[in-house]
Amino acid sequence: MKAVRFHDFGGPEVLRYEDVEQPVPGPGQIRIHVAATSFNPIDTGVRAGNMRGPMPVALPHTPGRDVAGTVDALGEDVDGLEVGDEVVGFLPMVEDGAAAEYILMTAELVTPAPRSIPLPDAAALPLVGLTAWQALFDHGKLAAGQRVLISGAGGAVGGYAVQLAKGAGAHVIAAASPRSSERVRTYGADEVIDHTTTEVNAAVTEPVDVVLNLAPVDPAQLTAFATLVRPGGVVVNTTVWMPAPADEERGVRGVNLFVRSDAEQLSRLVALVDSGELRVDVAQRVPLAELPAVHAQAATGALPGKVIVLPPSA
Repeated sequence: MKAVRFHDFGGPEVLRYEDVEQPVPGPGQIRIHVAATSFNPIDTGVRAGNMRGPMPVALPHTPGRDVAGTVDALGEDVDGLEVGDEVVGFLPMVEDGAAAEYILMTAELVTPAPRSIPLPDAAALPLVGLTAWQALFDHGKLAAGQRVLISGAGGAVGGYAVQLAKGAGAHVIAAASPRSSERVRTYGADEVIDHTTTEVNAAVTEPVDVVLNLAPVDPAQLTAFATLVRPGGVVVNTTVWMPAPADEERGVRGVNLFVRSDAEQLSRLVALVDSGELRVDVAQRVPLAELPAVHAQAATGALPGKVIVLPPSA
């Protein structure tokens, strides 16, 4: 079968499109015939070797945290799944990913795929959807009637965060660039701040309960986000190379988010997709052989949005 792997850490050029042996599922595992994986910015950090501390991976390593596909084989002690089931999942960070025709995955980490969208497009959901969910609800404790500022609302995680926060009954303030502002409004944002022309902190005139930072902002701006939060609120930060600010005197927490695989939460996201309450947007679909080019394009900051990657047999 075909897969993309890297045998050494480095730039996009270390990614190889090559033949590898088809894996055989062990106890508790399933083999998935991959319909699609996706590109996530964390893939570049892992490939470059910048994440070896928190996310050590064995070489050669296959990238791709998201998977959508069809169950192809079952290992021993797997219950509740059958060959032919369409599933979606988020692979743990240190395991081999889904940039391949077939992958192995712990059966407990997958959930039935959405029925309302094409199966390959479902690969655009797990990592970014779970990041938004865990930031808002696990760490932010966001509730109806509260106010949330989402910095980086125009990105893939931001799009889900705006939709989920609005669906939870929150007042959503979205900081985004002009190229994504209209899309953010269609997701339900109550206010949109153009962060390219306006100082975000100055534009937020009333305290918020949650700040969700998804963007590589200036460290001083990130620190200042804590001043926007009412006592007892929280700043949740996904740009983990900058620590989340806190204000202990006012009880404002700072949380650095490391997303985790959670099939139960993913099933809730799938249900929202199938009910029409959560929109999955795919900007580009590329063949697996072109994944190195996607990494190279990402390095220039020129990716158009969420990219899904299609194996040759998909």
